Amino acid sequence: MARKMLVDGELNQTNQEQAHYDFDLFVIGAGSGGVRAARFSANYGAKVGICELPFHPISSEVIGGVGGTCVIRGCVPKKILVYGAAFGGEIEDARNYGWEVNEKLDFNWKKLLHKKTDEILRLNGIYKRLLSNAGVKLFEGEGKVVGLNEVEVTQLDGTKLSYSAKHILIATGSRAQRPPIPGQELGITSDEALSLDDLPKHAVVLGGGYIAVEFASIWRGLGATIDLFFRKELPLRGFDDEMRTVVARNLEGRGINLHPQTNLKELIKTDNGIKVITDHGDELIADVVLFATGRAPNSKRLNLEAVGVELDKTGAVKVDEYSRTNIPSIWAVGDVTNRMNLTPVALMEGTCFAKTVFGGESSKPDYNSVPCAVFSIPPLSIVGLSEEQAIEQANGDVLVFTSTFNPMKNTISGRQEKTVMKLVVDAETDKVLGASMCGPDAPEIMQGIAVALKCGATKAQFDSTVGIHPSAAEEFVTMRSVSRRITAGGKPKTNL
Repeated sequence: MARKMLVDGELNQTNQEQAHYDFDLFVIGAGSGGVRAARFSANYGAKVGICELPFHPISSEVIGGVGGTCVIRGCVPKKILVYGAAFGGEIEDARNYGWEVNEKLDFNWKKLLHKKTDEILRLNGIYKRLLSNAGVKLFEGEGKVVGLNEVEVTQLDGTKLSYSAKHILIATGSRAQRPPIPGQELGITSDEALSLDDLPKHAVVLGGGYIAVEFASIWRGLGATIDLFFRKELPLRGFDDEMRTVVARNLEGRGINLHPQTNLKELIKTDNGIKVITDHGDELIADVVLFATGRAPNSKRLNLEAVGVELDKTGAVKVDEYSRTNIPSIWAVGDVTNRMNLTPVALMEGTCFAKTVFGGESSKPDYNSVPCAVFSIPPLSIVGLSEEQAIEQANGDVLVFTSTFNPMKNTISGRQEKTVMKLVVDAETDKVLGASMCGPDAPEIMQGIAVALKCGATKAQFDSTVGIHPSAAEEFVTMRSVSRRITAGGKPKTNL
């Protein structure tokens, strides 16, 4: 079948040329972005091969699994543990709703872990079937690029297979990193944290990002003592400062010990556990130390530089706005490019790649108004610009609308935990530039708000929308009073 391919903005008949290659497309990495690109390319008529490392919940340079980080050792298993941890607070809250709950509650960590593993195995099988049903040929083994149009797959028995491909797509994701401190081998990363044999009694978490905050919430919700160390004054650098303050307050309210502007200096193994020494000279003993100090692009073993593919100083594959590298036949999507490292973004990039190369439609990813969530307990979710970003980018004044309230559920349960919502608006155009929420169900609510922002909604359109009552979500359409107005070139000022 003749196909049309859009490359460099020109449609070219390529059916004769394609005959010289084993595959139209070969993908290295079967995570979210790689699988999406492979399936959609195959649906456009391309002959597609994909390779992935053998499955295991804990990754290494030679172990991975179809489904990638998100499905096997990231978003999905983490969210399962978040659900499990949230029940602790829910059971406490149930007492004032008439539920007679025994004082002693037993939690079975191994049961939750077993259920989590069952689910990721199920999803691993689903991803394999998705590839098979699309006609994509799956190879289990380690892939690397050995030529401008050639890949090599090392199978589990050491056998090497070589295939030519018109296009090669790198979609190998990223891997968790450990800080270079003495005793770092005594700590764990998020990979191991999702598969611990025993629930820690006392955990130290190093990091201020979403992974650190989420695991602190999980373990605290399951009853552990948690000490969270981070370098800045507040966790979640890069998020709206007002919402960062809300999250920090909630973490403390849930019993997590925060140590701002503090780093770890050394870990020492002792008979009582792991001795943690901070850069302030303080010491404490923990049975688990989690490093949530960032991730690095997984590009080291791909042989990319040998074939001329440019990488940045972090090892990320450099690409243009269409996800193409400096080598015309080699492309990259997802975390390995270190653009916006979110699973739905990798899916978007994979979709755009397939449309561009095999669908005859020049398509580049749009990174504006991408919503995201931090699954702390309670969660934070945002879309669009933070207050700080809006002030920096706006040409005129910025209006900030906020609402802080006690959720209806808490009025009966007695839990002292406020929900905070926020809209950032361009004063001149009335366009809503950003929205954020910290409170129960924030991600579910924010997905709908993201559609509005993507459509360019104004504050007047929010105000004219009828709310659902009683709900927390209706607050987004009833915030009438301006909390503050920041003049062009001014500085953010919170009302907290």
